[in-house]
Amino acid sequence: MLQREGLGILDGLVWILVFHTPNLSQRLFLRDQLIHWWTHHPRRFMAGLGLVLLGTGVTAFGVAVPVSNDWQQSGTLTENLDLPSLNAAVRTEPVVLFQSDRIKRTDTVDSFLHRMGVNDPSASEFLRSQAVVKTLFGNAQSPWLTVAATDQGELRQLTARWMNEDGRSFTRWDLSRQASEWVVSETQAPLLASTRLSGGVIDSSLFAATDASDIPDSVAVELAEIFSGDIDFRRDLRQGDRFHLVYEILEADGLPLRNGRILSAEFVNDRKTFTAVWFEQPGQKGDYFTLDGQSTQKTFLASPLAFSRMSSGYGMRFHPISGQRKAHLGVDYAAPTGTPVRTVGDGRVRFAGWQGGYGKVVFVEHSNGQSTVYAHLSRIDVRVGQSLNKGDTLGAVGSTGASTGPHLHFEFRVNGRHQDPLAMVRKSESVTISAEMRPQFEAVASAQRRLLNSAKTLQQALAQAN
Repeated sequence: MLQREGLGILDGLVWILVFHTPNLSQRLFLRDQLIHWWTHHPRRFMAGLGLVLLGTGVTAFGVAVPVSNDWQQSGTLTENLDLPSLNAAVRTEPVVLFQSDRIKRTDTVDSFLHRMGVNDPSASEFLRSQAVVKTLFGNAQSPWLTVAATDQGELRQLTARWMNEDGRSFTRWDLSRQASEWVVSETQAPLLASTRLSGGVIDSSLFAATDASDIPDSVAVELAEIFSGDIDFRRDLRQGDRFHLVYEILEADGLPLRNGRILSAEFVNDRKTFTAVWFEQPGQKGDYFTLDGQSTQKTFLASPLAFSRMSSGYGMRFHPISGQRKAHLGVDYAAPTGTPVRTVGDGRVRFAGWQGGYGKVVFVEHSNGQSTVYAHLSRIDVRVGQSLNKGDTLGAVGSTGASTGPHLHFEFRVNGRHQDPLAMVRKSESVTISAEMRPQFEAVASAQRRLLNSAKTLQQALAQAN
């Protein structure tokens, strides 16, 4: 009853949030999102619910039960009934509890079962004898285990789920107790995609903001890559910048196994708004486009270092030897030794080796007299004359040559003259939506714009609750 009433409240809240577009599919979608927040963040949800209701002028709502006008009281009926014994009504079956959790890197069979409240030596012994179980513990995927156990700690059932190599299906391995025997079964099933709405505000770093919103690292990295043609996430972020996004989660029986792609996103950086929507044109690879149909992917990447948690906290802006700014001669990126360095655009290696203060360095020639330089490398992974595609790894961050600490010195030149790398990226060409595909794109963009607006509304309510 409580769950049914709670869902009724959620439906009412969904209607309030999207009163301007009372679309059933959108209401059902938002309902799923709010149930997710209600389940995982109940206090924040209830506080946000109160703020939303106050903000919309709603002070009370309830459920009216229809009563027939034809009903009339006609009298009183008294009857003696034989009631069953109270003792007979007491249940003798033990209570069975279900729990799901991921296997941690340090878990053993016994430690996992103990964490799930299972105290069943025979079950532990049987599980340790199973080859499948041995491969699950210590697996980099951190598979999910669902345990059904009595309140006395007896294991009744255990189900493991892990993703298959094709990335589109999963294996369900089930162990159940039948009478005095253990029965094992294994089935295959497709992963199902669900959609998440989220967002955050930059206080110290992108990863701090995504952590606060329970956004997976891989989604945070993809967000940075999508807008890398416009924002250098190591240098350009400002306190108070904000973002909202819609992304997929691939689930196995409702449990998240893998993060899907970002479907749409909005990032406000230094009061400038950037948007992106995923769209696939027939016969072409899918890409991200702005809401007006311009591709977010430029000819050149904004940074030679892929954004990651390890290197995101580095923000060196000065030359490591002279201490002077290098805006006119190049950009210095501090990062741990060994961080992969990638070419920012298609081209051919003109030089790869040692050169004076550059230390180990790679020069890449691009089209139209453009070239890029990657210096102070710890290693070089390419050879002279080799063709490279945008994003290919050419070496790793180091501290060779005139350097006092690990970093990458990066230059962008046009006909031998130094240019501001990010300015050159923003000037580079991007693909636009073809005229015949414009109607289909507009439909996708319109739907994603509504979801982003819903994400904003939800995020604002949660922010006020805090």
